[in-house]
Amino acid sequence: MSEQKRRPLPHDFHPPVASFSVVSDDVPEGGTLPDAQVYAAGNTSPQLRWEGFPAETRSFAVSCYDPDAPTGSGFWHWSVFDIPADVTELPTGAGSGDMKGLPEGAVHVRNDYGTRDFGGAAPPPGDGPHRYVFTVYAVDQEKLGPDGDASPAVVGFNLRFHTLGRAQLIAEYEILAEG
Repeated sequence: MSEQKRRPLPHDFHPPVASFSVVSDDVPEGGTLPDAQVYAAGNTSPQLRWEGFPAETRSFAVSCYDPDAPTGSGFWHWSVFDIPADVTELPTGAGSGDMKGLPEGAVHVRNDYGTRDFGGAAPPPGDGPHRYVFTVYAVDQEKLGPDGDASPAVVGFNLRFHTLGRAQLIAEYEILAEG
């Protein structure tokens, strides 16, 4: 996928908010997404740790989004919210769907694969590199509002109005065309 074909990042259309930092022991910022985060390989959510968020933060949300998916609407790989404000790290595998590794009260909604867990990268072969945007949102309320039956788009709608700050980590992955 050439640079000019890249779609906007998910936050390009949201109001500006404070930024803070997120790092991962599993995913290198600006690097290649490891096999552990690829659907056909490990299909495991990465470890994420964040700091420097606004003092008024009442909860967090975490998502993974591919803006380069050939859908016209991108592809949501992971969406979890209502993470308590005193939690500043998710361990590797927290997005497994069994809720182990997620704090009590966190809400996992279905991804675009249709499952309530982390779904790893699976771009079409030969489509070029896709960006995987891992975002941590600092939220101004303890409970965002949607329940576990909401779509990631509904979660994003609510986050647009309740985000105090945002941190993101972006890695790329591609499957080369055969032949």
